[in-house]
Amino acid sequence: MTLPTLHGRRPAVVTIDMHRGHLDPAVATMPLSADKAERVTQANARLLKAAREHGIPVIHVVTSYRSVEEIASNPWWSAVAGTDATRANVLNHQLPGSPGLELMAEVYDPRYDLVVSTKKRYDCFAATDLDHALRSLRIDTLFLTGVNTNSCVLATTVAANTRDYTAIVVEECVDTMDPALHTAALAVIRQAFGWVGTTDEVVAALDEEMAAL
Repeated sequence: MTLPTLHGRRPAVVTIDMHRGHLDPAVATMPLSADKAERVTQANARLLKAAREHGIPVIHVVTSYRSVEEIASNPWWSAVAGTDATRANVLNHQLPGSPGLELMAEVYDPRYDLVVSTKKRYDCFAATDLDHALRSLRIDTLFLTGVNTNSCVLATTVAANTRDYTAIVVEECVDTMDPALHTAALAVIRQAFGWVGTTDEVVAALDEEMAAL
């Protein structure tokens, strides 16, 4: 399915957990593989540069917990902690003072970007002010990027759809710790919740729309 036209729309880029806790092998508590982390970081850097050049808002949503107890109150996370699951280290993830809380430098421009740093669960809208920030900017179209395709990206796309945002996931700008589920998650999104486009397609759409103004 081709991407929807941007004519008359108000888009924003929303990145999901583009932090060192997933993407910096030196400190990550739940890391992507090094090659995937590099690819996702560089693809996001390219997309965000284009968005800023065209005056499109950039909002980073970052997971940040108050305590281990706050994480462990999720019964599934508590059950998989310390097992052989990909999220086995969840009780050590994104705790206060962790360097993992920092956004990757390549994707963050503090002079331009907004940061929502109260995310506690997979859905970026749950118990955060993301929806308020988007509504205050009159945003109706979201380019979604980040980690993990089959959890936070999928959950946020579903939530965006139920709130009647136009949701577009940027393919090279997302990936997951669960490699077998990346393609499947994108297929679920395409089938039921939104669009999936390449970085080239999205940047071209932004260029075309800005040229038409």
